[in-house]
Amino acid sequence: MTQATAQLVVNTFAAYLTCGAIFAVMFLWRWVGRLDPLAVHGTLGFRLLVFPGVTALWPLFAIRLVRGDSAPPEEWTAHRAAARGHAPQAAPRAS
Repeated sequence: MTQATAQLVVNTFAAYLTCGAIFAVMFLWRWVGRLDPLAVHGTLGFRLLVFPGVTALWPLFAIRLVRGDSAPPEEWTAHRAAARGHAPQAAPRAS
């Protein structure tokens, strides 16, 4: 890797984190209640604790804000699908 390529990677990562930090401050200050009504009453300690996660995952939070999602996303696993009767069919076995 050349020095120019390494510098580009570092600058891109720094820009991503800078955008994330700016978004996280605004999100935790003003918009957190749109996605999680219980987080509106979160303390300063809570907000400082989740700040790094919001900074790292800011595109996901931004997409949910733009879409207007107000409930937490529903977890989908094979176990839940089987419980609901949506289990995928097993491939036929060769005899």
